[in-house]
Amino acid sequence: MTEPGRYAIPKQLEPPSDSARINTKSKQANMENVKRLRSDWRYPTTLLCIYGFFSTVKPLEPFLIPFLTGKDKNLTTEQVNSQIFPVWTYSYLSVLVPVFLLTDWLRYKPVVVLQCVMLFITTALLRWAESVPAMQAMQFCYGVATASEVAYFSYIYSVVDLKRYRKATSYSRSFQLLGYTVGSVLGQLLVSFNLMSYNNILVFTLVLTAIALITSCFLPMPKRSMFFHRKDSRKRASTEGTKRQRDGSEDKEHDLERSSTSLGDKDDQEQGVDEDDESDENKGAKSCSQVVIGLWRDFRRCYSSRQLLYWSVWWAMATCGYNQTVNYVQVLWEHVQPSQNFSIYNGGVEATSNLLSAATAYGIGFTDVRWEQWGELALGGFSGLGAAALFLMTFTNNIWVCYSTYAIFKCLYMLLITIAMYQIATDLSMERYALVFGANNFGALLLQTIITAVVVDSGGLGLAIVPQFIIYASYFLAISLVFSIRGVFSVCKTQRMKKKQSTVNREQPEICEEYKF
Repeated sequence: MTEPGRYAIPKQLEPPSDSARINTKSKQANMENVKRLRSDWRYPTTLLCIYGFFSTVKPLEPFLIPFLTGKDKNLTTEQVNSQIFPVWTYSYLSVLVPVFLLTDWLRYKPVVVLQCVMLFITTALLRWAESVPAMQAMQFCYGVATASEVAYFSYIYSVVDLKRYRKATSYSRSFQLLGYTVGSVLGQLLVSFNLMSYNNILVFTLVLTAIALITSCFLPMPKRSMFFHRKDSRKRASTEGTKRQRDGSEDKEHDLERSSTSLGDKDDQEQGVDEDDESDENKGAKSCSQVVIGLWRDFRRCYSSRQLLYWSVWWAMATCGYNQTVNYVQVLWEHVQPSQNFSIYNGGVEATSNLLSAATAYGIGFTDVRWEQWGELALGGFSGLGAAALFLMTFTNNIWVCYSTYAIFKCLYMLLITIAMYQIATDLSMERYALVFGANNFGALLLQTIITAVVVDSGGLGLAIVPQFIIYASYFLAISLVFSIRGVFSVCKTQRMKKKQSTVNREQPEICEEYKF
């Protein structure tokens, strides 16, 4: 009698059942779908939009001054204006350049996460800390978060194709603006109907920031960056360089890759070897020095264009004045209407100005104006209107006039900065645009630091809010005069060149007729 199972097929050799095969195929199909989804440009764009929305919903921001000077914190307006707010400007300036380079070296995502962490710490300090030094620490954290915003705008270019840049940029910026608007409207509703106290609103903001932080952790890690990790891989650069030199065809992409590698890499490419004699630390140092040299070379090339230089000067100067105005406008509103009754409308004013600014910037895309000819005159004229709005805002005793002129000022700035961005980006590659963008913002922040130290800080003049805004309005008036004069000169020069060209064109046929005879 045979032993049971002696001639039976071992269990592991039995053919899989139909249900097992179906399950295996479905799992493989699901894995492929997940991989396809993560590789599609919509996946990182959607996550970044969600992050941008939840990280910018700040219901308390329009009511920050009433909160700090109210019973919750018991700070004076002078302390907020002269001791607390200036810390943001100083910290922003001190970390902007390191964060800019670190963002590219770490390939964006870690700095996006860092930004959200700093926003969370800022909100937590605002909720539970009370002293002036604690509020100064809060402003420092917010300065780091603001400097890290460069990672949010740069991340999307490292994970999507060039042809998707415009759509991805539009989506990410729109959701960020939507977050600001929803935050202002939400804050207005919560305060107007007394649905939450200021402290509870901060706790609610912490929850929204936590959602943004969790979302940022799911962002795909980019494989390349604009400066430190261009197309990557020394080996690939070496093999591609050797192959293309053998074929005798070097295209522009190859030139870009060769310029982004270090001098040692170029020697390796010429010799066709793949040696690794140096330590990783030395490689990083050489790569970093090469990147800095390349940045300086690109910087000089970009600003050698007079047209780009003029637009960049306006960008830096106007952004400085705009930031100062937006940072301290709530203090002015408190001065115009000391009663707490009107401060409840701050959220509605911010929401309205954001929507009008977005509509103004969006409408620029449908205008057919030769900005290279009329742009400087437009910068001067609209800057003058902004100066007039600031003067009216400063000297009026009507809070509604103050609100209205603030919205007008904000719309004018958004209109002009959109034109400036378009004009500067027209003839620049994405890498050089990022460099110019960072340099212009650094220039604006440097000017803002000087104005803050001299005008606002208690260690300087420590002026009251009305003299401050008189200086800001006069500042924009000076910008208006300079660029209006420059714009008139440019238009007259263009018209003279056109007349000269038309005269030459008319004389040319006459000369030809004479030679015929």
